[in-house]
Amino acid sequence: MSENTASIGSTLTIPEVAERFGIPLGKVHRLVEEHYLAIVRIDGIKRIPVEFLAGDEPLHSLRGTLLALSDAGLNEEESVNWLFAMNDELGVRPIDSLLIGHKSAVRRATQSLAF
Repeated sequence: MSENTASIGSTLTIPEVAERFGIPLGKVHRLVEEHYLAIVRIDGIKRIPVEFLAGDEPLHSLRGTLLALSDAGLNEEESVNWLFAMNDELGVRPIDSLLIGHKSAVRRATQSLAF
């Protein structure tokens, strides 16, 4: 695990997410391609942080946030790292803010990345 991924915590492999959601592996890959989920590579293995999952589906507010981060110029790895890093503007990690339903605050925080 790299220093950047150390703060991510628990993750699941793509097959584990497919099993949890009750869907084929290809569908999980499509969810990643369409920015409903994002992966992080840990020891060369594609993994999905458990915070990105809400029961048997992706966290609802994640897609818009991932798209906003992409629009700000961040790649997938940088986006995941941003979501799990402490954010001074929010006072918490952006993922924690999303989990308690404060997606508007997180999206506002992404706007400062484009400048």
